[in-house]
Amino acid sequence: MGNNKKQLWQAIKFTLFSVSAGIIQIASFSLLELFIKDYWIPYLISLVLSILWNFTLNRRYTFKSAANVPVAMAKVFGFYLVFTPLSTYLGDLAEEAGVNDFVILIITMLANFVLEFLFCKFVVYHGKEDTLKK
Repeated sequence: MGNNKKQLWQAIKFTLFSVSAGIIQIASFSLLELFIKDYWIPYLISLVLSILWNFTLNRRYTFKSAANVPVAMAKVFGFYLVFTPLSTYLGDLAEEAGVNDFVILIITMLANFVLEFLFCKFVVYHGKEDTLKK
């Protein structure tokens, strides 16, 4: 497969897995928000669930990487050490300003999608793609 086709297929797979992770995040956020009214608690719990799902599927099927799982996860954890406090803080500010929680969540998820793909492609799995033996 040509490099451009490979990268396009990789982006498509990442998108599809991210959509499935998004469904998990929205569903868990919706359920938690029924019982917990503060934005940040349901957001953090649902984010962690979606991260675990997305990491597992993308490592195996999108990037096909045999990279050391703890090291790869530590890099993703590093990404979220920056992304999570920033998105939680900004989301909380937006909620206080009267923005709908689900609008905040969708905008945050879109930013997460783009930034995480770039981070995984160029940092987490750089030089370690297509190394997974079947």
